Amino acid sequence: MSFRTWQTGVTVLVGLLGAACTTMGTGVSETRGDRQSVSFDWESKNAVTAEITATLADGKRYTGSLFQIASDTRVEEVAPLWDGWHGWWARGGAWDYWDADPDFITHYTGRVVANLSDMQGDHMRCNFRLVHSAKGMAGGGTGECQLFDGQTIDANFPAA
Repeated sequence: MSFRTWQTGVTVLVGLLGAACTTMGTGVSETRGDRQSVSFDWESKNAVTAEITATLADGKRYTGSLFQIASDTRVEEVAPLWDGWHGWWARGGAWDYWDADPDFITHYTGRVVANLSDMQGDHMRCNFRLVHSAKGMAGGGTGECQLFDGQTIDANFPAA
């Protein structure tokens, strides 16, 4: 076997292994009240973080990172979750513990959370319960997202 053939084989193998570690999926959702459709697309290279895009029925798109919270997660590691909320938390229901303190980690362990933003700087925060937490988003889950105006979106993610 020539060096060039070996080098090409290694390059292909590395590419295949890298692709095997990437998981993608979609979610189907709707807003409460007016029942507008919302679609989610996510891509993860591991079971702990992912990039996600939410597209509302009017075409508005929110993007950001998902974080799977574990008991050893530190609040500093998920600091982007509070960007753009300016101290206004609209607490209640799924958002009772949504604050940058240790209670957040205790309450949300085993869940996936996100803070997404659009091109104008508007934000959407999300909180998902996983069906199979060891598989991350690929294991499926349900949850909700909230827009800054308080509108709520119910989300469903089938297993990928």
